[in-house]
Formats: sequence, C-alpha cells, structure tokens
Amino acid sequence: MRRATATILMVLAGAAAASGTRGQGQSAVARLVAQPEIKAALAAVRQGESQVLAEQAELSEIAAPLMKESRRGEAVRRKFESLGLTNVRTDAAGNVLGDRPGRTLHPHLVLAAHLDTVFPEGTTVKVAREGSVLEGPGIVDDARGLAVVLGVVRALDAGRVRTEGTITFVANVGEEGLGDLRGMKQLFNQTLKGEVDFFVSIDGGGLSVTNRGVGSHRYRVAYKGPGGHSYGDFGLANPIHALGRAIARIASFQVPSDPRTTFSVGRIGGGTSVNSIPYEAWMEVDMRSVDPAALARLDASFGKALDEALAEENARWNNRAQLSLVKDLVGNRPAGRTPDDSLIVRTGVAVTQALGGDPDLGAGSTDANYPMSLRIPAITIGGGGAGRGAHSLSESFDATDSWLGTQRALLLAVALVGG
Repeated sequence: MRRATATILMVLAGAAAASGTRGQGQSAVARLVAQPEIKAALAAVRQGESQVLAEQAELSEIAAPLMKESRRGEAVRRKFESLGLTNVRTDAAGNVLGDRPGRTLHPHLVLAAHLDTVFPEGTTVKVAREGSVLEGPGIVDDARGLAVVLGVVRALDAGRVRTEGTITFVANVGEEGLGDLRGMKQLFNQTLKGEVDFFVSIDGGGLSVTNRGVGSHRYRVAYKGPGGHSYGDFGLANPIHALGRAIARIASFQVPSDPRTTFSVGRIGGGTSVNSIPYEAWMEVDMRSVDPAALARLDASFGKALDEALAEENARWNNRAQLSLVKDLVGNRPAGRTPDDSLIVRTGVAVTQALGGDPDLGAGSTDANYPMSLRIPAITIGGGGAGRGAHSLSESFDATDSWLGTQRALLLAVALVGG
C-alpha cells in the first residue's frame, strides 16, 4: 500500500489545487478509498457509528469544567490504552496523548479534540436521546470531537491500515473561555515541541473546514476604592459608577465589519449591599478580530475608555477617596491563518467534497489558532452531524448521517501522513 497511498496523496493534493470542483475532488479521493484497507476502515466507521454516539454521550456526562477536566481526561486515557495506542501519557497541562506509529515518525499528524466545556461545576450534564437527536450541555462542543477521535483509531485498526507517518491522538485541555489555549501552548512549546508537521482539531458538528484563526484579547478589569456607607459616606467615588462609565464608552465603539472585529462585556460583579458604596466593581471583556492590527486598535481604544472612566468618576467627586484601576490580560489567543492553497487545506476541502459536503473556508477561535501562529499547517474540522445551541443548556446533536464526519476525519488523517 505504501507506493499507492503516496501516489494518492499527490493526486489528491494536485486535484484540489487545480480546481475546487466537486467532481475532481471526488475522483481524487476515490483513488484513495479504492485501497482495500481504506475501504475496510470506512466500512468500519459506518458500522461503528452507534458506538461513537454511545461514547459521545458517555463522555459528555463526565463533567469537565474549565481547569477541572481531569476526570474526563482519565476516561479518555483508559480508552486510548484499551484501543492499543502506544506511549499513552498525560502531560504537565493535563493533555492526554496516545501514538499510532507509522513506518517513520514523519509526517507527524496531531489529531485532537478538547476535553473542557464552558459549563460551571454543578451543571447537570445528563444526556437525553430522542430518535437521532442527543441533547445535553457539551454534547456537541466537544464530546463529539472526542468521540470522533476514538472512532478514527478504532476504524484504522479494523481496516488494518498502516501509514507512512505517525498520528498522535490528543484530548486536550484549556480550549474554552479563560483556558487561554493552555493545552495547545503546552503541547507545542513543551510536549511535542518541534515534532509536529500537521495539526487537525475536531470541534463540534458539521463538515466545516476552518483555516483562519480569530484572535482574542480577554481582560478582567476592576475599579477599586475604600467603599463606605451609601448615606453617611455619600460623596466618595463609586467603583460601580466608574464601571458603568467604562461600559457605556465600550458600548459606543465603532468596529470594522471587514476585517470582522467584535467586542463584548461578558460578566460584571461587585458591591456588598444595596446600602453600601462598593469597594470594588469588576468586569470581564472579550475582544476579537481575524486581523491582529484591528485587534490592537480595539485594544488601544479599550484602554483609553477605562482610563477616561476612572478620571471622570474621580473628578465627579472632587477626587475624594480616589479610585484605582486594575487591568489584567487573562486571555491572549493569537490570530493566524493557514493559506487556502496549502496542502492541509486543499486536502481537507477535497475529502469533504468527495463525501458530499461543500465547505466554505471559514474563520473561528479554536485550538488551531496556536499552531497557526507558529506557522504549523493547521485546520479545525467539524465532526459530522448537526449541532445546535452550542454553549447552552439545551445544546443538541442531530446524528443523521453523522458517520460522514468520522469518515472525513479518517480520510484526511491518512492522506496527510501517507501510507
């Protein structure tokens, strides 16, 4: 199979480069799936989708709030070991890794999905199923990705597929919210530093291909003062008033639609009681753009708004008990892009088209941002099916033809590492 699959890889990449038409993409992939081992693996995917869905529900029901992903990670670790992956380990950040060695180390592909969810500790994560629809917090993002990773391992073994290069399967931490891509930063700066040729993350449902990373800056901001009694100490500068002044300025920002740039005050808090001048008021703010320069300009406007709100509140009360400002950057997700004409993107598009999808190359904020920023070829793909209500308590996954997502991930992996 070695020479045949290497030839298929060149044909696949060449067809995708020469034309984006579905016919040529399908023709190229058809040569890949004609190989007996690949045909057997793809058949195993379809036959085994019920097990993938069962594992998707099983993993979704193991709570994995930010910084507390270890229980779910341990469950994936046990599954990696039972599937026969080698060198199964958990790194310093909590990422779980397992290798499927090829004839050589390179090309070396990381196929990953994230363990963490946005839901706080104590959230009921029971999964309900009605027909083809599974519903529960995190059932799509990213229990689906984790289940597809396991399904790919199982199907490759069922088809007895041997590859030229090595695949490392990863269940990583820190993708959501204030996780700040800590799993990816550990993976590429320490655990697998300098070893990875391609990176593919599986995140959510559908048959999307994301090759642009949306950068983000996330801040926790606090206005602080001595506080006091709302009547007896009236006339002191008020942290909540300062926070309100800042939010009003932020809400008035004008940002470009191209490059798409966004902002949001996501959380606020502070105060002791209704009859107290608070000693602190805080907010958490998210700013994003696909363009680093646009994000930097927005960041500068944000800093100016904070300073102006502070000065205005202090001046309002003649600088009596002046407030102070604390601004902490709690999330810095780099923007990045894997070129449309790169091998990994062309191959991702071609295998998707051959399976009946017609992907638009999109932008997103995913684990792929970090390797993109390091100029490592990276994309994020959906895991098939259809997800709805991501990050909500009513999150759901329609499993109609969801096996296509697992087949797509398998074909992409084999095409990238060769045979």
